[in-house]
Amino acid sequence: MANLPVGLQLYSVRQECAKDLPGVLQRVAQMGYEGVEFAGFYSYAAKDLRRMLDEVGLKCCGSHTPLSTLTEELYRQTVEFNLELGNRYLIVPFIPKEMRADRAGWLKMAERFNRLADLLEPLGCHTGYHNHHVEFEPVEGELPWDTFFGHTDERVIMQLDTGNALRGGAEVNPADFLRRYPGRALTVHLKDFSRSTQLDAVIDQGDVDFDEVFKACQTVGATRWYIVEYENPNTDAMTSVAECLAGVRAVQKRAAVK
Repeated sequence: MANLPVGLQLYSVRQECAKDLPGVLQRVAQMGYEGVEFAGFYSYAAKDLRRMLDEVGLKCCGSHTPLSTLTEELYRQTVEFNLELGNRYLIVPFIPKEMRADRAGWLKMAERFNRLADLLEPLGCHTGYHNHHVEFEPVEGELPWDTFFGHTDERVIMQLDTGNALRGGAEVNPADFLRRYPGRALTVHLKDFSRSTQLDAVIDQGDVDFDEVFKACQTVGATRWYIVEYENPNTDAMTSVAECLAGVRAVQKRAAVK
């Protein structure tokens, strides 16, 4: 299987980005990452962000886009900014608790994302949803992840966060969800999680079975980008995301040998 490009979710190094975004982008490129996914734009204009990316040879592989910026009143403005940045993946990273309090709430949210997909498709953009842990804790006898993606159009990207999924369900195998919803995982968040510490781990040093995840991504997931995310307050963020990329390369190397 050919290796997929690897990006970094900049939320992983958000404190560093707030101090020196151009410097962070340069270091990320030097590590060997091929793209970045934004989680906020640090008051920069889209044209300036695009210039920074071009200067260091990075692509924009997504943005975590608040649901509040994708209303019928604001979505065109949001799309214009992202297209100028070179991004077509508008991934919602969080749904307010009051909107997902029960199964009916998740079903209503699925309808909303279907309508959003209709609005974005003519503009050449995709919407999608990124999980935390709550989507893998049953609500009314069903995992919210299944409630949501079982009722959304196939155009709605399933941005599975592997570590968050494992955190949410002790017996969850993230690869199972990639197989359950084939063709939906255009971008996937590679995050490792340690059951013993209950914290993020460097990729390939925790409990996520990345061999299975990579196999599923590259056989049934239709995945275009792997995106590393790391959130462990006890370690140096820049050092850790470099180690995570080394972990990704190790898994890719194993896959190439098989």
